[in-house]
Amino acid sequence: MFRTALRNVLAHKARLLMTVLAVMLGVAFVSGTLVFTSTISDAYQKSSQKGFTGVDVAVEPHRKSGEKDNPGAVPRLGQSLLDQAAKTPGAASATGTVNGFAAVAGKDGKLVGEGFNSSGANYYPGADGKDPRYPLRNGRAPKGAGEVALDAKTAERAGFKVGDTVRISVDGPVLKQKLTGVFTTDDGNVAAGGSLALFDTATAQQLYAKPGEFDRIDVKAAAGTSQTALKTSIEKILPKDAEATTAKELADEQSRAIAQGMDGMRTSLLVFAGISLFVGIFIIANTFTMLVAQRTKELALMRAVGASRRQVTRSVLIEAFVVGSVAGVAGLIAGIGIGSGLRALINGTGATVPDGPLVIAPSTILTSLGVGIVVTMLAAWLPGRRAAKIPPVAAMNSVHAVATTKSLVVRNSIGGIITAAGAALVVTATSSTMMGMGAALVLIGVFVLTPLLSRPVIAASAPVLRLFGMPGKLARQNAIRNPRRTAATASALMIGLTLITGLTVIAGSVQQAIDKMATGSLKADYVVSMASMTPLSPDVEKTLSTHPDVAATSPHRNVPSRIDGDYKQLTGVNGKTIGRLMNLQFTAGSFDGLSGDKVVIDDATARINHWKPGSSFPVTFEDGKQGKLTVSGVYKGNDLMRGIMVDTKTLAPHQSEINDQQVLVKTKSGTSEATKDALRKALGDNPAIQIQTKQDISDGISKMIGLLLNMLYGLLAMAVVVAVLGVINTLAMSVFERQQEIGMLRAIGLDRKGIKRMVRLESLVISLFGGVMGVGLGVFFGWAAGDLIKKGLNTYELVLPWGRMGVFLLLAALVGVLAALWPARRAAKLNMLSAIKAE
Repeated sequence: MFRTALRNVLAHKARLLMTVLAVMLGVAFVSGTLVFTSTISDAYQKSSQKGFTGVDVAVEPHRKSGEKDNPGAVPRLGQSLLDQAAKTPGAASATGTVNGFAAVAGKDGKLVGEGFNSSGANYYPGADGKDPRYPLRNGRAPKGAGEVALDAKTAERAGFKVGDTVRISVDGPVLKQKLTGVFTTDDGNVAAGGSLALFDTATAQQLYAKPGEFDRIDVKAAAGTSQTALKTSIEKILPKDAEATTAKELADEQSRAIAQGMDGMRTSLLVFAGISLFVGIFIIANTFTMLVAQRTKELALMRAVGASRRQVTRSVLIEAFVVGSVAGVAGLIAGIGIGSGLRALINGTGATVPDGPLVIAPSTILTSLGVGIVVTMLAAWLPGRRAAKIPPVAAMNSVHAVATTKSLVVRNSIGGIITAAGAALVVTATSSTMMGMGAALVLIGVFVLTPLLSRPVIAASAPVLRLFGMPGKLARQNAIRNPRRTAATASALMIGLTLITGLTVIAGSVQQAIDKMATGSLKADYVVSMASMTPLSPDVEKTLSTHPDVAATSPHRNVPSRIDGDYKQLTGVNGKTIGRLMNLQFTAGSFDGLSGDKVVIDDATARINHWKPGSSFPVTFEDGKQGKLTVSGVYKGNDLMRGIMVDTKTLAPHQSEINDQQVLVKTKSGTSEATKDALRKALGDNPAIQIQTKQDISDGISKMIGLLLNMLYGLLAMAVVVAVLGVINTLAMSVFERQQEIGMLRAIGLDRKGIKRMVRLESLVISLFGGVMGVGLGVFFGWAAGDLIKKGLNTYELVLPWGRMGVFLLLAALVGVLAALWPARRAAKLNMLSAIKAE
């Protein structure tokens, strides 16, 4: 039986080619994902470990939570602690570090680096006048307030040389610094495309902390002292709000964080790989069903001479094992290429990753081979089992096992129950997990019902197919001749289009909802913020408020506090002007009373705390001082604006560092490019600051959702490609199966063009059937998901993208046309006499 199985594989190489390709694509997706994420994770981990070179123990601020603690920021470390750490037994040296955001403008005025990875730090010289963390390549270290050093990669990208003037922004205002040195670094952010600017310690403390304060103290151990022993010594001198950690512990923690971040990406990509493999199951099952059907007499003869049912099933599974092994190996090799290519692609976009070798873990090899073999054998098991059940006498008489009425009734009943159960779960879903389970049941149920649904849907195409004469009529009959085969072929395409349509409906609806919320809540003409979303200097609001064209401004600050023992964020705004800048719907009161100890709150906060206008509650401010706030108004909150709004004049006396998240601006002349340019010039043409109108915010949301949607389309494209292979495979094997029939049609007068047209129309009908089903299910899931989304996004309304749905149906039609090219050509080239003789 083993030799027979191998002979059958070798005899049907061409017919199994599309199956191998389908499985190979899915396995390549899996192995490519594993190789790519393992490589990136390993590179970042090694890069982060380099960052701890020369550090044995790190001392960092640490908050011990308690009701008596101030709700403000964690205190920084002082100069006295740094001096003590340097003198601790077992310590060779101690370095104080201060860091934060620093955007570097290139000579063209544009931001250098990736924005979010643009950082600044201090150069801390040791006894020899050098900082071992940052070896200087050119020039010298910065020594005064107007000097800076840049990493070599940033200097090269921007074309800066020692002596040039560099424009830098830390939190808003532009700083013009003289470039005194260029250094090299192993910093992972720089390796990933970011930038690093170094200031002398005093300047860095002024920019990011306070004089004499540090974010971290790095201690190097003396010869013969272990990291653990040094940590024990240092812990004896630490205040209660600081903790010591060994460099190994920090590196391990960072490695875990990197691995966790990669896990999310890996899981997301593997989900799409799973979709491709799931679609591939239909192709494999279809292929083996047709191969088994073509070998019915052969299998019956084997049964007649003594082969058992198990042996017949086993022979089919052996064939599947060989096919899966070949596909798994090919997919693994292709996946290694994909993983390497993805890394090169990321580097090509400018978002570089740290250097490192390509990582091909043993688990990647085993997973890839296992997935290819298991998926193929799983899909081939049912056709093999079905073949073993055919009675030998019936099979030798060419009486194939036609589905009985009873089996069809049972199938349709089961399909109806599964679909109904899934639809009920989807409609009543209260969580995304419940929604996902319901969607999976609906897809399975519809797949089971697809043979039943194919007849009326394909019959509806009869009027159009009649226009093509006899080839059109034959195409329709061929499409419904074997409903199960048609269903399996169409279902592969249906799954891909269901997901694509559903995502498009949800994305379009969410985009409109967020856009409506963002623009509907604003009266301001402009929103000013840092491009990196880091805090904004209060000087920005002061500068804008004095501009001759500005009518009103208000900062937007997030200030920590404690209410009823819980940490809460207070939102600081200008109580006098906020009513002219925001458009919130109040259920009680208004912005008019927002001053002093009066606050306005969102309806959810009011409901949870049973507050209403006139209610008072105690609050502990950032500096630990206590006060009492009184509710003067309640507004309808949304995802962009919610919480407790307080006048900035009330909060400022309690803040150690004042900074804004954004500034709302109302101008006298309204929105225009000229006004925006004037505001930009008033802020020193700072590339790190973004000035957005309502339209800019809307366009940003559209761009972000569009980018995400295009990424999802790209990932789902693999499933569509696999579905195309399925249509080609089914048609090619169907043509082989119908050689005699095609030869007879040629003999009675149907020319080559007619044969081609018949096969193409059959393919078109099957593909459009899958397309219609996919688009319909996608709209249903999009509509159902809307009720779930609406709970957290009250502006959500269903938006049907009619244009895109039309494009998806055209895509399905194109799939049908392209998939039929080779099978149609092959059918037309058949020799009619040889075909008529074929069995």
